[in-house]
Amino acid sequence: MLLHLHPENPQPRNIRTIVSSLSKGGVIIYPTDTIYGLGCDIFQHKAVERIARIKNIDPQKAQLSFICYDLSDLSRYTKSISTPLYRLLKSYLPGPYTFILPASKEVPRILKSKKDTIGLRIPDNLIARSIIKELGHPILSASLPGEMVEEYTDPELMYHKFGNLVDLVVDGGIGGTVPSTIVDCTGDEPVVLRQGAGAFQVENE
Repeated sequence: MLLHLHPENPQPRNIRTIVSSLSKGGVIIYPTDTIYGLGCDIFQHKAVERIARIKNIDPQKAQLSFICYDLSDLSRYTKSISTPLYRLLKSYLPGPYTFILPASKEVPRILKSKKDTIGLRIPDNLIARSIIKELGHPILSASLPGEMVEEYTDPELMYHKFGNLVDLVVDGGIGGTVPSTIVDCTGDEPVVLRQGAGAFQVENE
């Protein structure tokens, strides 16, 4: 199904349709503040496995990310956040960043990397955050399979290409082509692992 949502005023009925699908183990394609992604409920193991099959990856080796609603939501899925790290996250989020952080016990085992870390995001996208707010916990974030191509920005084209692999394609308008900037915050200093849509400045004390 292709479901149209207004980017600045997502229809509550359509948000509930999406959440109902996710709660039953559905897999969706949805917009973020960067590129469109594959998503599912993080607690639906079979749905996580479906995404791994679509992408032909091992979930624990893939460093999949969560899309969170806000910082208090994010803080449940990582071990205690120091004051400097909280300030850093607060200054960049919501925005086009994925922060690699130590995973807490709340993170399903299937999604923890071998290093016991997890990528966490709070996108500046009302549709994605409305879905999470209604669901009550994060959704998985994974890029679409293969190389980034122009048709991955157009929900209608994505529906024609992947409609048979997912339950819903959420149309929130044309998406971007540049993914999020990935910042590893597991060491003493933040390290940019991938430069993406967000500019990141490591502050020197």
